[in-house]
Amino acid sequence: MATTIENYFTPGWREQLHTCAACEWKGSSRAMVMELDEEATEYDCPVCENPLLVVMHPDLAQVQTAAAEGNAEAREQLEILASAPRAG
Repeated sequence: MATTIENYFTPGWREQLHTCAACEWKGSSRAMVMELDEEATEYDCPVCENPLLVVMHPDLAQVQTAAAEGNAEAREQLEILASAPRAG
């Protein structure tokens, strides 16, 4: 069963080691196969494609909260949003 990260800004999830129950591969999300979805990113075992990790995408309120708490990645995301052209 895949581990679900509800808060994208949870420290350390990218480096956390996972063991595939199907083939016993071990590694972090950086070595896994990513499958993007609208609400989440699924990380699969690179050997057998068994889902190991699901990371929920943050909404604007979560990004703002993380930025206010000093998260550098959240601050960068807010800067990108602020610089995007607005439909008018």
